[in-house]
Amino acid sequence: MRRLSRVTFLLASFFVLIAPLSAQRSSAPNLTGFDQWVTSVMAEWKIPGLAVGAVQDGKVVFMKGYGLRDVEAKLPVTPQTVMAIGSNSKSFTAVLMAMLADEKKLDWDTPVRTYLPDFRLYDEIATQELTPKDLVTHRSGLPRHDNLWYGRPFTREQLYQRLHYIEPSASIRSRYQYQNLMFMAAGVLTERLSGKTWEQQLQERIFTPLGMTRASPSANDLPRAGDFAQPYLMRNDSVVRVPVRNIDAVGPAGSINASVEDMLKYIQFRIDQGTVGGKRLVSEAQERLMQSPHMVSGGGFDYPELGLGNYGLGVGVSTYRGHKLLVHGGGIDGFISSMSWLPDRKVGIMVLTNFSGDNPVPVMVMRTLYDRLLGAPTVDWAARVRTAQAEDRARAAKREAERKAERKTGTSPSHPINAYAGSFEHPGYGTLVVTVDGGKLSATLDPHRVALEHFHYDVWEINDPGNVVPFGGRLRFLTNGKGEIDQVAVPLEPNVSDITFKRK
Repeated sequence: MRRLSRVTFLLASFFVLIAPLSAQRSSAPNLTGFDQWVTSVMAEWKIPGLAVGAVQDGKVVFMKGYGLRDVEAKLPVTPQTVMAIGSNSKSFTAVLMAMLADEKKLDWDTPVRTYLPDFRLYDEIATQELTPKDLVTHRSGLPRHDNLWYGRPFTREQLYQRLHYIEPSASIRSRYQYQNLMFMAAGVLTERLSGKTWEQQLQERIFTPLGMTRASPSANDLPRAGDFAQPYLMRNDSVVRVPVRNIDAVGPAGSINASVEDMLKYIQFRIDQGTVGGKRLVSEAQERLMQSPHMVSGGGFDYPELGLGNYGLGVGVSTYRGHKLLVHGGGIDGFISSMSWLPDRKVGIMVLTNFSGDNPVPVMVMRTLYDRLLGAPTVDWAARVRTAQAEDRARAAKREAERKAERKTGTSPSHPINAYAGSFEHPGYGTLVVTVDGGKLSATLDPHRVALEHFHYDVWEINDPGNVVPFGGRLRFLTNGKGEIDQVAVPLEPNVSDITFKRK
């Protein structure tokens, strides 16, 4: 679940029928120099730990851990090390929906309101017309609005009810916009239709039948895995350990934890078109639907090996070197993963890392391993990424210089500093509290507290040198007809107007 740009961002009875994939493992393919290459890119991008595995023709052909799952304790990564898979959880939610469709409890093209009469969005047309298929193809018209849920205290049901208050940036089905909250709503839909929680459905309908014995739906389960990774990210040019992030409220969008060994079983299940151990869990028709493109997502033109980007149901659909590619990434604090398979070649790859932020390594490893398994010409993916990142840094520096130049010097606030303090409320985003500390303003949105520096007039800049909070930019204080400060506009979602909080 990739988080906003500042936080990369950015889940018994059949088990006896399943032969564990680990027992089917064949000799590793010829990957001369691959270990050394993985170690070198991990060192260059400061990745503490990485696990990677591949299946081909129904067998595990490669599975290995690199580096450390716990830097402080010097514990190594293994193929059984559990990490958060982030937004790769989305495909699991789509599979649960497909199972309900097989049971005739759900129709992909029937409006969501048919099943959830209390479903309500900001836009009335979207409220009436949005379908289950729209929920899981990023075409609701809503941009991310991740600050509604990230680190916030709201429950899944509370977030579901607050969807009514978040503004769209496009009309329904007009634009691809990655959206976690719609997958949360899809999870609520499966719960209402099945009578079981999303977590229960995962365990009973996917984890247990596939033998994913180390997988779990919540960050709270991570320490119980024993062999699990600690999360790390870069802060002030140092790799630091951060707390495990619980995102249960939006679990259907990204809260699953699993090992590479677990995920290879899931990938094989998808390659096998919904069957495992000779037992069908999802119809072939539903698998074809999920693995078909439904929305153009764009991109794919940077390199000749890549095809046009599209989105299926909970998974990206493209091509790699002319082969159909199903692919998704995942990211949450301290973890970034990559899941993919080439269905026509019956090969799939899973990569897990315990480092978030500037971490292109999972995708580089995925592509490099595909090149090796397919016998394709060697591509220096690391060199390509270095060039792309240098260009990104140059663009970012230019934007920052332009932003600083916008400042009007010699200005001062229109009111005494205490006049800006108070509690301000938005029906969706909740309460923003502005306080005065030592003659300076600070703002708190639940756990996120930031210092504010005066920029010009009644505009303050968020001061977060440690890059800790998931939002930045400038707060604008607004006055009413009496000249009183009664609103504050905060750039919590860059694709819509600033979110306006009104004084309580």
